[in-house]
Amino acid sequence: MEGVLLVMRTSTLNRTAAERRAHLMRELVEVLLFVGIVFAAVSVTQSFGVVDDSMQPALQVEQRVLVNKSAYVFTGPSRGDVVLIADPANTSQLLMRRVIAVPGDTILITATSVSVNGVTLDEQAYTGIASGQPESQIIGKFTLGANQYYVLADSRLAWSTTDSREFGPIARQNIIGRAEFVYWPIRQFHWIDSHAGVFAAVPSH
Repeated sequence: MEGVLLVMRTSTLNRTAAERRAHLMRELVEVLLFVGIVFAAVSVTQSFGVVDDSMQPALQVEQRVLVNKSAYVFTGPSRGDVVLIADPANTSQLLMRRVIAVPGDTILITATSVSVNGVTLDEQAYTGIASGQPESQIIGKFTLGANQYYVLADSRLAWSTTDSREFGPIARQNIIGRAEFVYWPIRQFHWIDSHAGVFAAVPSH
C-alpha cells in the first residue's frame, strides 16, 4: 500500500511540475507575442501632430493623426490620398499634404482651378473653395515622371509655398505613409477621406 501511495505522490508531483512548465511556456509565448505585436505596430505606424491649418478643413490644429507607413509597400499613392511627406528642401520637416497627381499625369494649375489629364477638378469638398474662386497665386503645368507625385495643401491660398507649387513634384521616397484617421482628441475621431470621387473622371496614363 505504501508503495502505491509513493507512486501516486510521485506521479502527482511530476504532473504538477509539468503543468508549471507548461504554464511558464504559455506565459513566455504570450509575452513574446505581445512584444512582437507592439514592435510591428510601432514599425508600421507613426503619430503626427497637426501644427498648422494647411490641411483645413479636413485636419485641425492640435489634432493627432495615425499614419500608416506600410500602406504603399505593394502599390503607390493614389490621387486624393492624404500623405505624410518629408519636405524635399528640408527632409527633417514633415508635412501633411494631399496627392493630386501621380506618375504619368499632367497637371495644370491656374489661379482658379486645378486640372489633371485635361479634367478640371471640383475640389470644394476638401478645399472649401467654390469652383471659379481664386485659390492659387502660383500657376504652371507639369507632366510627372516615374515615381513623381504632385501634392497640395487643402488650404490653397495661404500655403502655396509649402507644397508642390513651390518645391515641385516629390519623389516616392519622400512619402512616409498615408494618413488614416484622426485619433485625438477622441471626440474628434474620424477617418480621413481621400475624396476619390473628385478624381473619378480623370483618365489614367
